Amino acid sequence: MTQQQGDPRHLETLDRDLARYSNIELATSYVSRPMVGPGIALVFILIAGLSAMLFFEQTSNLMIVVIAACLGAYMALNIGANDVANNMGPAVGANALSMGGAIAIAVVFESAGALIAGGDVVSTIAKGIIAPESMGTASVFIWAMMAALLSAALWVNLATWVGAPVSTTHSVVGGVMGAGIAAAGFAAVNWPTMAGIAASWVISPLLGGLIAAMFLWLIKSRIIYQEDKIAAARKWVPVLVGIMAGAFAAYLSLKGLKQLIKIDMPTALIIGAASGVLVWIAMIPVIRKQSEGLENRNKSLKVLFGIPLVVSAALLSFAHGANDVANAVAPLAAIVQASQSANFTDAVSIPFWVMVIGAFGISFGLFLFGPKLIRMVGGQITKLNPMRAYCVALSAALTVIVASWLGLPVSSTHIAVGGVFGVGFFREWDAERRIRQQRMAMPDRAIFAPEERRRRKLVRRSHFMTILAAWVITVPAAAALSALIFVLINLAVG
Repeated sequence: MTQQQGDPRHLETLDRDLARYSNIELATSYVSRPMVGPGIALVFILIAGLSAMLFFEQTSNLMIVVIAACLGAYMALNIGANDVANNMGPAVGANALSMGGAIAIAVVFESAGALIAGGDVVSTIAKGIIAPESMGTASVFIWAMMAALLSAALWVNLATWVGAPVSTTHSVVGGVMGAGIAAAGFAAVNWPTMAGIAASWVISPLLGGLIAAMFLWLIKSRIIYQEDKIAAARKWVPVLVGIMAGAFAAYLSLKGLKQLIKIDMPTALIIGAASGVLVWIAMIPVIRKQSEGLENRNKSLKVLFGIPLVVSAALLSFAHGANDVANAVAPLAAIVQASQSANFTDAVSIPFWVMVIGAFGISFGLFLFGPKLIRMVGGQITKLNPMRAYCVALSAALTVIVASWLGLPVSSTHIAVGGVFGVGFFREWDAERRIRQQRMAMPDRAIFAPEERRRRKLVRRSHFMTILAAWVITVPAAAALSALIFVLINLAVG
């Protein structure tokens, strides 16, 4: 027996068997890896349902609330998977943050924003799109909110799978509208509000792209194209960081902290201006010290924009958590209130356990499924560096302030992605402008042929068309799906 074990042929057979086992283990882990994320998400959804069972006091509608809690958790997961990419994508694409660092910052600040300042339900979601009194009974209102929640979650899930960043706010709005039409007819819909939302499809990305392009032009003309780039950076980077600080101070005053304290537009602008001036003064010695020893080239400038970009991503995440958590929990809170008291026409209040489901759902969704959209927004639409990504982040804050001042409903998704497109299209225009200048200055110099220049476009047209199509059909698609789900629910319970 010992002699057989020492036989080289026996050892070769043993090695082959071990190799087979190793290959089986490798294949098993490869096959099971894609199931880890959905498995954890399913566990979270079940925990949300159990939480509803523990915290919901009334027993007659308990199962309805449990199902609604599961749907709210599912929607929150999809918000984290899709919407948060808009805040973190530019910083990751510019290599200012690693994917792990971006997810860690987003999880902390999204949760903080949702739990600290996220109690304000967006009125257009639960009450502004449809007239609740047109529903007739509390049960019809509950089924409508249920259909809206499920349809919005399914649509955002599909968009994430395709790789298109869509507005979760518009998805929920479309879901509420579709269910309202199915329940009470077209007269139940507040069409002026819907017209404003439709206008934001165009206004949000155009305004975001224009502001981002404007700041990129400022950075290029005042810093990058200067002979002494470092001296120019010492002058202008503190100004730009001050503008960013002022914009975010006003942005958070208006959008992120309204549950803690009510602040009107003039007060928010005063807070923003004061914060901007203070940060500008404080950053002058910081940038001077940070720029010591840097070479006079574009690569050195990236160092000076790295920290402001990370801070802007964190602040955007806080404000996003404070605002967009309502997309998941507003319909759920409306269902809970209607189930408890049969009162579905008054203002909706959000129980803390409902807010926790929304906050943790967004964080889990980002952690499990967010990297795909973060990579797409950060690197696959156009190439970003810290300066370009900084312009996108600054554009997002300024656009929301301008839109709030004008009274326009806007989407953070459309603004951020529009900013990325604006930066990319500005770079294309600037490259063409410089080629024309070279042709005029040196007519004998070889210039790329038009076909080659088209091939070298800095914005990927395929992503542009996919995202544009997803934006246009979000509200009608979510509405049609919601109406269908509402009809099916009525048939099931009737």
